[in-house]
Amino acid sequence: MVANDSDGNGKAEGPALEWREGGVPVATAFDDPYFSIADGLAETRHVFLAGSDLPARLRPGFHVAELGFGTGLNCLALAAMTQVPVVMTSFEAFPLSLSQLEQAHAAFPELAGLAAELRAGWGADTIFVGQVELRLMLGDVRDTLPLWQGRADAWFLDGFSPARNPEMWSEAVLTEVGGHTAKGGSFATYTAAGHVRRALEAAGFTVERRPGFGRKRHMSRGVMT
Repeated sequence: MVANDSDGNGKAEGPALEWREGGVPVATAFDDPYFSIADGLAETRHVFLAGSDLPARLRPGFHVAELGFGTGLNCLALAAMTQVPVVMTSFEAFPLSLSQLEQAHAAFPELAGLAAELRAGWGADTIFVGQVELRLMLGDVRDTLPLWQGRADAWFLDGFSPARNPEMWSEAVLTEVGGHTAKGGSFATYTAAGHVRRALEAAGFTVERRPGFGRKRHMSRGVMT
């Protein structure tokens, strides 16, 4: 379950955020934005959707897993794309409050209807966003991912920067990602950090670099062999 938006005294919960021009939330603890300051939705479409060869691979029951739910932008972009029912499991240690989500979602008016569905279900075990059946796994991914019984057809690796959030990008976590990937499954991520690519190769993926989004020269994607 996701924490309520209030602690009973009217104080909003959720991680400490700063807000930059354009409505971009920045996690104070990591000094890192939740999505690209240049164009968050375009980044999601380039890195995670196109990087996973979506929508071409989508079929009923296709399972997307994600490290770092954040504002839910990847889920919303997936829901806006898919014409078939798909499943998404997202791992998140620091869920935003409803008010924080609403403020972040205001940056993407074209996704307003889907964003409203996400917020309407916030706190439920399963949230339906368009054709996406979403489940959130809350807590430290080092604890929650090893306990997960599922296997993903596509991974969106979207935690904060490996330099600022190294625990999420550790060899142990990425080994678990490999172990929870269906044969022929994929991953996509905005980072091209060498230690991340090497860990994913060790986890069983064939890894390649692709042109990144915006100022990022490269991103990474791979397929489970």
